[in-house]
Amino acid sequence: MKTFEYKGFNASGQVQKGLMEAMDVKNAREKLARQGVLAEWVGAAGDSAASPWSRPRRFGLLQRSILYRELAALLRAGFPLVHALDVLIQSPEMTAFQANLANIRDQLREGASLADAFAHAIPELLAYEKSAIQAGERAAVLDTLLERLASFLDEQHRLRERIVSALIYPAIIVTVAIAIGVGLMSFTVPRIAAMIEQSHRAATLPFLTQAMLSAGRFLKIAGLPILALGIAGVLIVRRRVRRNPDFRTSVSAKLFRIPVWGRASLLLANLRFARTLALLLNAGIPLIESFTMAGQATGNAWIQELVRKEAETIRHGGTLAEALRRIPPFANTLAGWMRVGEASGSLEHLLDNAGNLYQQQWERFITRFLTILEPVLILIAGLFVLLIVLAILIPILSMNQWLK
Repeated sequence: MKTFEYKGFNASGQVQKGLMEAMDVKNAREKLARQGVLAEWVGAAGDSAASPWSRPRRFGLLQRSILYRELAALLRAGFPLVHALDVLIQSPEMTAFQANLANIRDQLREGASLADAFAHAIPELLAYEKSAIQAGERAAVLDTLLERLASFLDEQHRLRERIVSALIYPAIIVTVAIAIGVGLMSFTVPRIAAMIEQSHRAATLPFLTQAMLSAGRFLKIAGLPILALGIAGVLIVRRRVRRNPDFRTSVSAKLFRIPVWGRASLLLANLRFARTLALLLNAGIPLIESFTMAGQATGNAWIQELVRKEAETIRHGGTLAEALRRIPPFANTLAGWMRVGEASGSLEHLLDNAGNLYQQQWERFITRFLTILEPVLILIAGLFVLLIVLAILIPILSMNQWLK
């Protein structure tokens, strides 16, 4: 039996939508007909985006966090995985995502792993989430790991909300400044320049005014094409990143060289690696397998490739600390933690401490970044408007002197 999503009309002409279990599409239509529903569209649950009447469902961070917590609670209570999904499909919080959950349930019935089923049914799933769920299945600690995932996503959601809230005011200021600047450069500055040239043909416009006039003419001619090229370039790079593993690895490595972004990526990669490796080792997963899964959990293709190579050196007798020292993002501090942990025989405890440390550094970094970013954006917007105002005022003041 599979789950199908349908849309149709009952005998009174009212719209009917929902889920139905059947052998195939034909069987689903027959069941709906017996219930008095004329099916207009029937498709596999989770594939409703193919229907022209449905909107794509976005499984956001908060919704995934709720899903993980509820699923963990059901598993801890002794529910089998498929039965737990049956309960979640009827949960009020998951009403908008019933098709996705039904898709996951169907894949589990067909023998797929939970990690693969989640990745197929939830396009927004992060690589870290898939690796963590896979590790939880492998270590038989799925409920514990789902709880940790939910906590991690809650932190990410709160962080995103903080960033959005902190950027609302400067974003409004920057938008208004750009709108005023474009309006002044497109209309006011050219008119004033034309008035001066008509009144004093021998007068030379100030350099700032000439620069603003040139910038305004350039934006009128090339502004939209440049914007279109920029958007097209971003889309092309994203498509290539998805389809070309070597290019994705190269881009992932270069991200660490970008100021600010690189520091944030470094802290997040160390945090994810330490937390995941500690969980897997505590669950009794062999070191080499835990090491590889923790690398996948970072969500960075470059780190995953480096970890995969270093796993072979560990297999042939190398130490974890030496392997991490050859991985640039982990070489500075995490390798030192590993050396102490291996020497003292308390590797899992040291990894937990390292994860807590990186969590504090991550939160502190983001807080400082937001504190600096707001006044910088406002200052840049103010300077932009000031330059345009000066480009208008200077020739006006000069014209007043000429008139005297």
